Amino acid sequence: MDNSSFKNSIFHCYLRLSKPTVDYWGKWNFNLSQKWIKRAGKIFTRSLIAVLFLYVFVPVVDAQTTTVSAKKPEVFAPGIISRASHDAVPAFTPDGHTVFFQQSNGSGSTILISHLEHGHWSQPIIASFSGKWNDMEPAMSPDGSYLLFISSRPIKSGGKQIDGYFNGKQQSGQGGNIWRVDRTRSGWGKPHRLPTVINSNTSIYAPSIAENGNLYFIQPDKSTQNFRLFCAKWNDGHYSNPEPLPFSTGETTDVDPAISPDEHFLVFGSSRKPAADIDLFIVFQDNQGWDKPTHLGTVVNSSGSDAEPRLSPDGKRYISRANV
Repeated sequence: MDNSSFKNSIFHCYLRLSKPTVDYWGKWNFNLSQKWIKRAGKIFTRSLIAVLFLYVFVPVVDAQTTTVSAKKPEVFAPGIISRASHDAVPAFTPDGHTVFFQQSNGSGSTILISHLEHGHWSQPIIASFSGKWNDMEPAMSPDGSYLLFISSRPIKSGGKQIDGYFNGKQQSGQGGNIWRVDRTRSGWGKPHRLPTVINSNTSIYAPSIAENGNLYFIQPDKSTQNFRLFCAKWNDGHYSNPEPLPFSTGETTDVDPAISPDEHFLVFGSSRKPAADIDLFIVFQDNQGWDKPTHLGTVVNSSGSDAEPRLSPDGKRYISRANV
């Protein structure tokens, strides 16, 4: 979710970051230098093709030299999941055999589901909990036991769908609250709305879940109305009051957090400098707190809007869309 108008001409890209020589994920001790960004970006740019999902593999990232190599991107399930429609924001189960994603048009979004069967992805169908309201941005818990998603469905049964407020005005029927659906033995259960401590207004979007249950999402800043990144910690079966991330001040638009399971890094979209529009940034966290966000480069980022990054179940790939 960003502050731009309805998203068109969308790309999704997988970037694989391999095991550093010093640590698996841990603190990511290798340096994300401009050399790495520039070199990976050149490979990435040469490989762009007009499809929805792309893979960019980076099998070697050396901790000392920051050298990078990559394989040519491949289309993800062409004609099945990667289609001419606006298909976006995939959320995979931990085994990688099921994917939820949103399909959108000018009037709204629906969450679809596809399964990997005998080496091929099945034709997507509408998820059991979607299809009536504006549902989007699915996010899978790292253990696969539940899925969060954004919906405009009524807060109370029998009510009307909620309105949102972004792009400087009220958006009729485009509001967002976070809903949860649990996995059951027979499939997926009935959705229920997260508590008011999370859904404190009707412009809550872009959930992302850490392994410990901490929840990251966006909502507008009360003063500037720019979207900011928030985190609500999960303690003893309850969410704490959401707190804005210290590097997300509301002075610029920050959207679509994708948190690593161990919370050691986060990828997000932002209009902060040197972004051309909404560009992708990465930020790392250690025992001292969050570091300064790093721009992923003017070659990796397109000249248009880049947002909605998502991490694969193994944490080695991220997926993003770009308006080009």
